[in-house]
Amino acid sequence: MSWGLLFVAGLLEVVWAYAMKQSQGFTHLPSTLVMIVAMLGSFGLLALAMRDLPLGTAYMVWTGIGAVGAFCVGVLFLGEAISPQRVVAALLIIAGIVTMKLSH
Repeated sequence: MSWGLLFVAGLLEVVWAYAMKQSQGFTHLPSTLVMIVAMLGSFGLLALAMRDLPLGTAYMVWTGIGAVGAFCVGVLFLGEAISPQRVVAALLIIAGIVTMKLSH
């Protein structure tokens, strides 16, 4: 259950990061509201997951999902540059997430 909550929390981190970008410095109210709601949901689910998971594991997995997810959203929807180095960096983060999961 905690891992599922943590996964959804990580996905919500991607949502709030994207909404923050779309808010244009908090000047676009709908995007700003989506960001706030997603942020609260993300933090709330992270807190629930931390009831059973160690801090270091939960936080690393949460930020890793957010980082890789934001990278993917940036490339797929925002036209951000993709390079072999950026892909390798994302793969290394994924490897770290998998390693943390396997070590728990």
